[in-house]
Amino acid sequence: MSQTHEFYMARALQLAELGLYSTSPNPRVGCVIVKDGAIVGEGWHQKAGEPHAEVHALRMAGEQARGATAYVTLEPCSHYGRTPPCAEGLIKAGVARVVGACSDPNPLVAGRGYNMLREAGIEVITPCLESQAIAINKGFMQRMQTGLPYTRVKLAQSLDGRTAMASGESQWITGPQARADVQRLRARSCVVLTGADSVLIDNPSMTVRPQESGIEQEERLWRQPLRVIIDGRQRLRGDEQIFAQSGDILLAVSDSTAVNIQRDPALGQLSIWQSPVGADHKVDLSALLHYLGELGHNEVLIESGAQLAGAFVQAGLVNELVLYCAPTLLGSNARPLLSLGLNSMAEQIRWQWADVRKVGNDLRLTLTQPG
Repeated sequence: MSQTHEFYMARALQLAELGLYSTSPNPRVGCVIVKDGAIVGEGWHQKAGEPHAEVHALRMAGEQARGATAYVTLEPCSHYGRTPPCAEGLIKAGVARVVGACSDPNPLVAGRGYNMLREAGIEVITPCLESQAIAINKGFMQRMQTGLPYTRVKLAQSLDGRTAMASGESQWITGPQARADVQRLRARSCVVLTGADSVLIDNPSMTVRPQESGIEQEERLWRQPLRVIIDGRQRLRGDEQIFAQSGDILLAVSDSTAVNIQRDPALGQLSIWQSPVGADHKVDLSALLHYLGELGHNEVLIESGAQLAGAFVQAGLVNELVLYCAPTLLGSNARPLLSLGLNSMAEQIRWQWADVRKVGNDLRLTLTQPG
């Protein structure tokens, strides 16, 4: 793979990242069209239902697309959805070559896009900066391959590994910069998930607040992630703050007939999902994540207390931990980071470091599953 291909693909990846907060359930994709050593067109997918990256780039290039090279961060689609297939658009535009970062695992594409191009006489070069392209769309990739969304757990802790006082008081452990960073985590997520305990103790809104996030993007691209509340014992009444905020909500319960919550439909949809219930009558966390995957959600952010977060971790359902560590001490009576029923060193759950950085006066530690 030449350095020239990598140079232009790097630009396409920069464009793809512009869709970090707005494209779901679609992947984030960028496209650059090059002719005679100059960029003549570029674009990125901005929002589901709107033109894909290739369409924007081809419109900018116009007639200069004929005989040019297109750099695309994901295999061009080959099927009709809400928009026509991009592979067909590239063929009609007369590009001579397509350099693709990686293949699309979507069963509707999965090599068909590249094959359409080859059959039309277009040279196809792939992969190019594949790992970087996959990282931008790790949620989409995982959902297409396994049916499960990419799942993060966000936690804030003191230096001594505590998340709240014994009373449940937890606001605020971290500083304003860390809290703004959490807003950006929410904004990129398709789902923000919490439990009834957190709703009853903290009475949060769990919304994305653009003015606090520091994200600059067009107003039309802002969206609220689906808020999912696990309420296995139907303890919520409906007068909690989370129900008064705009955006759709899904209640995950063990008995849907016991739910009597009413909500102003002008604020958003309130849906009920009844879990298959085991002997303990708790919500099946794996089944819930599979259901969210079926709905088309790529990334799930869990913001909950130690018990629910620990249950997800112990069930092996978490891909990534995002841990904000504040330079403070809460003491041995304060609540732990995660509730895990481990009794021996052999049961320990190991992670690997993915990123460590300072955010304001706090540390943000990112860990992923080994392998």
